[in-house]
Amino acid sequence: MTAEVLNRLFATIQSRRGGDPATSYTAKLFAKGTGRIAQKVGEEAVETVIAAVARDTAHVAAESADLLYHLCVLWADAGISPDDVFNVLEQREGVSGIAEKAARPKE
Repeated sequence: MTAEVLNRLFATIQSRRGGDPATSYTAKLFAKGTGRIAQKVGEEAVETVIAAVARDTAHVAAESADLLYHLCVLWADAGISPDDVFNVLEQREGVSGIAEKAARPKE
């Protein structure tokens, strides 16, 4: 997958905001609110993990696509774009994961 595919998906998702929930699943998610969108992200993440543990690569790919879709809906709902996420990843590039995690603010 390229960033362009994700950006096109995100643009389609944004175009569904405020749409008719009777004809658009994405519009239906937006209408149900952040809690439902976040729940769907969690469900798809769990389904992806289950497929990975089962070593079902085709199912991992399909569930990962579902996860990315729902994650894009969550980003749109939160007012961030794929580029915002890509920028964070780019800032972390070349930094040890252990060092990056240690540098995060403590909650």
